[in-house]
Amino acid sequence: MDAYLLTINGGSSSLKFAVFRTGNPAIRLASGIIERIGLPDPALRVVDRSTGATDRRAVAAPDHASCVPVVAAAVEQTAGGGPIAAIGHRIVHGGPRYHAPHAVTPELLDELRRLAPLDPEHLPAEIALIEAFAARYPDVPQAACFDTAFHHGMPRVATLLPIPRRYDARGVRRYGFHGLSYAFLMKELGRRLGPAAAQGRVVLAHLGNGASLAAVRDGAPLDTSMGFTPTAGVVMSRRSGDLDPGLVAYFARTEGMTPERFHAMVNTEAGLLGVSEISPDVRDLLERETTDVRAAEALALFCYQIRKCIGAYAAVLGGLDTLVFSAGIGENAPVIRARICEGLGFLGVTLDAQRNRANETVVSATGSRVVVCVIPTDEEAEIAAAASAVVGLT
Repeated sequence: MDAYLLTINGGSSSLKFAVFRTGNPAIRLASGIIERIGLPDPALRVVDRSTGATDRRAVAAPDHASCVPVVAAAVEQTAGGGPIAAIGHRIVHGGPRYHAPHAVTPELLDELRRLAPLDPEHLPAEIALIEAFAARYPDVPQAACFDTAFHHGMPRVATLLPIPRRYDARGVRRYGFHGLSYAFLMKELGRRLGPAAAQGRVVLAHLGNGASLAAVRDGAPLDTSMGFTPTAGVVMSRRSGDLDPGLVAYFARTEGMTPERFHAMVNTEAGLLGVSEISPDVRDLLERETTDVRAAEALALFCYQIRKCIGAYAAVLGGLDTLVFSAGIGENAPVIRARICEGLGFLGVTLDAQRNRANETVVSATGSRVVVCVIPTDEEAEIAAAASAVVGLT
């Protein structure tokens, strides 16, 4: 009988999951999401990957642990009674210790609890999910796949924060995120363009609701735009990206703003939404930019900051061989890719307009010194592969 693998990606108010048939590679059979956890009207959506059929329905989901029976029912329907061989979890923050996927053990759970202050938005829910799945499937091994692990090899100078050194000893440093996406993209880059491409000077741009960039040379990470938290870096859909830290004191003095209120503002009310006052969605802003200067300015800021980051990373890398766009905006918004690449001609970036509009794998012009690619990311596949390796399925 076939065995199955489950991947889990718990957000602050959502839970994404996927079911794979084990193998090398594992084959995805279904994907699903529970949205609005802990909020009114939570809902489940499951897509059968073989038929494209979608099942949508309301569910009871007052918290993350309550979602486990819902996911289990969907998984067991997909697996047809076959055994679940492993469960792989995306863990957003692995702290300074975890630089690779790791089997879930009592010791690991204790360490994640100690790390919770580093990521109070994600880690408590992720711990609750691990414990709830362990209760549901006590004999199934689980693996923790860390979104920070990819960046662990960065040079120390790229991880240091310019604050008193005593905080470094407490783990206050730059970590970087989207690591599961970057690990997948580096493998795909080598598969699609050849091993030499993955060993060159590469900038990866993961541009979705959360956006970050990473600089990689000889297959090793050198820098990334997110830092101690996923709020840092370039402007995002709802997150501010980098800000002058003096704003914390300024808003406290002038508005009585608490740290909690500031945190909520820069994570949910800022970014493209805050600047445009219209929408966090690039598609909405593109529709409005010719009639609303706020939309135009938000898009201009987004493209400007990403272009600036690419230029900075070219300096870190000593040049640029390959630029990879990925995630929702990077994969599906050719006009944004074109605007980001405008002004990068001095690095050798030249787009082919037709290839770019068609979202081809290589969108740079013939003769462009820098190869510009569009590669869809797949964090679920990366979690499945990592979990399979950790529990000994491959």
